[in-house]
Amino acid sequence: MIDFARARRTMVDTQVRTNDVTDTRILDALLDVPREIFVPEQLKPIAYLDQDIPVGPARAGRHIMQPMVFAKLLQAAAIERSDRVLDVGCATGYSSAVISLVAERVVALESEEELLATCRKMLEGARNIELAKGNLVAGHPAGGPYDVILLEGAVEVVPEALFEQLAERGRLVAIRGYGRTGRATVHLRVGGDVSGRVAFDTAVRPLKGFEKPPAFAF
Repeated sequence: MIDFARARRTMVDTQVRTNDVTDTRILDALLDVPREIFVPEQLKPIAYLDQDIPVGPARAGRHIMQPMVFAKLLQAAAIERSDRVLDVGCATGYSSAVISLVAERVVALESEEELLATCRKMLEGARNIELAKGNLVAGHPAGGPYDVILLEGAVEVVPEALFEQLAERGRLVAIRGYGRTGRATVHLRVGGDVSGRVAFDTAVRPLKGFEKPPAFAF
């Protein structure tokens, strides 16, 4: 029988701490949230491996992000205890559960009803998480503005609609580019303008719907 508590500690000690994640609030949150309960039954034995875990219907292409990358994104976002966070593509709710322990409130946005139903079950009783169903590309303006927006997968483009939902000095964190071209990028909104800086290089599975539109050709 797998000792998941031990596996969780090993994940934090060998995957996360060793990759320069030093924010103790994030480390504690990763230790508190049982990742294995958010993945399909047959994948529980690999819940703590250093990889993306597929969840939900295959057509959705949704994953729980690799632990190390997820932790580094949270640290790059510099989430404060008073922040309101939009978690775009929350899948089964693992990411939102972790974020809820370091932020004031989380809006967990998901487009797939099957995944949202799992979220409702898994996050029942969480007082500072609001579930929202909708197009991920459009975000959830009704719950904004947000201090932080996190995209749960690699994207080619970030829609302007998401930048518009950032509060003043709000941060949008996303992995831009697929495969070896992936760059974890922190976008900062100041005075209506948005700038971006690369935090680190990485590669995770794509978040569907954020592809570049096809170029026009004769």
